[in-house]
Amino acid sequence: MHHFFHENYLSKLKENPELFIGIELEFPIVHVDGKATDHSLSIALLHHLVQTLAFTVVKVDEQDQPIEIVAANGDVLLFEVSYNTLEFAFAKAENIFEVADRFQTYLEAIQSFLLQYDHQLLGSGINPNWAVNDNRPVATGRYQMLMDYLALGANHVELHPYLDYAAYICGSQVQFDVSRSRFLRVLNAFNKIEAAKAYLFANSSFEPLKNCALARDYLWEDSMHGLIPQNVGIYPSDFESEEDYIDFKSQSSFFYTERDGTYYYFEPIPLQEYLQKDAIRAYGLDGKRLNLKPDRADLKNHRSYHYQELTKRGTVEFRSICTQPLEATFAPAAFHLGLLTELEALEDLLDHSPFFELMGHDYAQLRKDFSRQDLNANETEAIRAFSQELISCAKRGLQQRGLGEEIFLANVRINKYF
Repeated sequence: MHHFFHENYLSKLKENPELFIGIELEFPIVHVDGKATDHSLSIALLHHLVQTLAFTVVKVDEQDQPIEIVAANGDVLLFEVSYNTLEFAFAKAENIFEVADRFQTYLEAIQSFLLQYDHQLLGSGINPNWAVNDNRPVATGRYQMLMDYLALGANHVELHPYLDYAAYICGSQVQFDVSRSRFLRVLNAFNKIEAAKAYLFANSSFEPLKNCALARDYLWEDSMHGLIPQNVGIYPSDFESEEDYIDFKSQSSFFYTERDGTYYYFEPIPLQEYLQKDAIRAYGLDGKRLNLKPDRADLKNHRSYHYQELTKRGTVEFRSICTQPLEATFAPAAFHLGLLTELEALEDLLDHSPFFELMGHDYAQLRKDFSRQDLNANETEAIRAFSQELISCAKRGLQQRGLGEEIFLANVRINKYF
């Protein structure tokens, strides 16, 4: 198992990488009158972008309809899990302005097309029409497998009943090149600030959940993805060494494999136990059960879902943020970039912030506590002060870069809180 992590994760980290920024944004495609999203319109949108902005189709679904298109600069637009969600996966960039300018070009073309048909992209972490939408997966093996896997949650009374949530939950993710000597420091530091991120960036209210602006965590963690707790969310404590990190990650879930172009999924197994099994009771996409003999080559399909993740690309990805209101789209990327630039100052701030003295060090519980909408006066005062410290630190980091990127923090709903 250690060899697997070294080969697939740690070996991809460079010692002195250039700092590139990778931004992925997911947006719900929403009918403005609260009706179901028209999937034929979603597909027509991609055709329109191919014709007007010189995108090229790179993937089609089982009906030969476009589901992923790429621009000459490497930016990719695709449907994420369902035809109700459009994802922007931007090519790596040196600064946020590059990405924001291209996003604006794409967004104007998309909104003007969709609005003709009473649809639009919405800056929201949940598709507000989730209950009336057709939430079936994009017709490809991978997304069908994922939704079939999540549907196994029906067999587990402790999990939530929203088995199709992957079709309507939308996030804002950013990843950066990080050196091998620093990646644990980055994971440890950012793991500690999830309460503030919940407070500043929660944008996924969900009718069935009262008093919560951040349904995202509940939908992820109380689903099949969270059946093995070490697979999602916040790390319970600091990592002291690479071995410590590998030991923890070896407990994350392994739940599917692909053989000869066919997907098979199964009840999640801790990664470290997978190869020890003689056979796995798996499902094919046709719903039939079969026995699968574990193979070391299967491990290439491993992926866990922590809020700060080391990727197989040699980057650290931050993945706990809801899609933001459109005017604040790039605030999360700027926040993370500024803090990463000021990593030592961030670590110092975390060592001395009164927030943890007041509220304790159970980072997962703190994230839950500050996702509530009914904070009392003491909680509100503590989280405001902590969030203000972090935003000030992020601004200093961005100012140090000297590119003016701190402007993207102007819309962190700062007036609402401070």
